[in-house]
Amino acid sequence: MASIIRVNARRLAPSVSFARSFSVSASSRKDLVQDLYISQLKNYKAPAQTKDAHVGNVRNYTAPSPPKAPVLPSNLAEELSKFDAEEPTLGASSTEATASSTEEQGESAQDYLNFLEADHPKKEHH
Repeated sequence: MASIIRVNARRLAPSVSFARSFSVSASSRKDLVQDLYISQLKNYKAPAQTKDAHVGNVRNYTAPSPPKAPVLPSNLAEELSKFDAEEPTLGASSTEATASSTEEQGESAQDYLNFLEADHPKKEHH
């Protein structure tokens, strides 16, 4: 049944050529908007600018001052001996402060690691 319908449809359908065709008239069509735009561009004349038109919009250039060369101390030996004579500051006071802050929180690093390793009971889902 389907083959009969297909055969009849082929007979009744107008013969359509599936070959590609080339139309010359498409290239000869004029684009009115483009022509109008181009003619307006050709007719445009920029207004003449005065020589002082830039005043107020542009600042005068001033070159920055050249940098100064670094100066070495005049008595380098005296400053080196002063540096050697200074006592180094120890960072013990800062470690005590951090230890006291962890004690205030109530948990040390070892307590935290033990908490992470502990098995916690899982919640039962209903």
